[in-house]
Amino acid sequence: MTKFTPTTTVPETARRNGLVRSGTRIVPEEVPIAFSYGGTSHAVMMGTPADIEDFAVGFSLTEGIITDMGEIAAIEPIEDEQGIDVQISLVDDAADALRLRRRHMAGPVGCGLCGIESIEQAVRKVPDVSKVALKLTQKDIVRAIALLNDAQPLHRETHAVHGAGFYIPSEGLLAVREDVGRHNALDKLCGAVIRSGHKGADGVVAVTSRLSVEMVQKAAILGSSVLVAISAPTALAIRTAEEAGMTLVALVRGDDFEIFTHPHRIIPGSIADVA
Repeated sequence: MTKFTPTTTVPETARRNGLVRSGTRIVPEEVPIAFSYGGTSHAVMMGTPADIEDFAVGFSLTEGIITDMGEIAAIEPIEDEQGIDVQISLVDDAADALRLRRRHMAGPVGCGLCGIESIEQAVRKVPDVSKVALKLTQKDIVRAIALLNDAQPLHRETHAVHGAGFYIPSEGLLAVREDVGRHNALDKLCGAVIRSGHKGADGVVAVTSRLSVEMVQKAAILGSSVLVAISAPTALAIRTAEEAGMTLVALVRGDDFEIFTHPHRIIPGSIADVA
C-alpha cells in the first residue's frame, strides 16, 4: 500500500463567467521515481505514483535493459518522504549486460531517452515491424481513441495527464495507463501489455499526446505495427515510422484522422456505426 496518491485536492480561486469564487480543484500528484538495478541508481523520472511495477517493466523494456519479462527477477518499490526508489533485480545475463553498458556510459540523461550518451543512440534504429500482418478498419481507428478517451479516470478528474491504451480489433481496449509524462504513460502501458502475456504485434498503441520519435521507438520495441494519436506527429517520428514499417495515424478527432505512413494496414470502409 503506497502512501502516495495519484491526485490531491488543492484550494483555488477561480474566475468563471465574470464571477470570482473560492473552491478546490483535484490536481495530479508528481513525485520522483528512481529505477535502480542491482542496487545502483540508473534513472530518475518525475511521474504519477501509480502502476509502478508496470512502469518498471516497461521502462526496462523500452530502454533495452531487458528483452522479455523473464529477465526481471524481482521488483521492489521502496518509498521515502520524497519519492519512490524502485529496486529491480535482473537475472544474471541481463545484469551482466547492464554492467557492461554502464561502463561505456558518460552519464545518464533525462526524459524519454535514458542512459544514452550520443546523438546516434538518441536516433537509434528501431525494430522492423513491417512484417506484422495486423489489419484494422477505419472504424477500429476511431473506436480505439473513443474508448481511450472514456477510460482515463485521472484525466477526467484533473485534465492534466496523458493516456496510452492497447487496442486489439477483435477484443477492444485491453489496457490503459495514465501519467503526467507521456513517455511514462507509454512505458507503463508497455509493461502492462507484456505482464498480461499479450504480444505488441496483436494490437494498436493509442496515445493522447503528440507523436515524437520516442513514442515511435517505444511502440516498435513493444512490437506494435500501428501507432494512433490524438495529436500530430513530428517530422522525425514520421521518418522513423516509415523506416520501421509502422503505420502512423494521427489527429484522430471524431471520425476524422490522417495516415502518415504505411496505410496498407487500414482497410477502407464505412465508420458510420462507430459507438
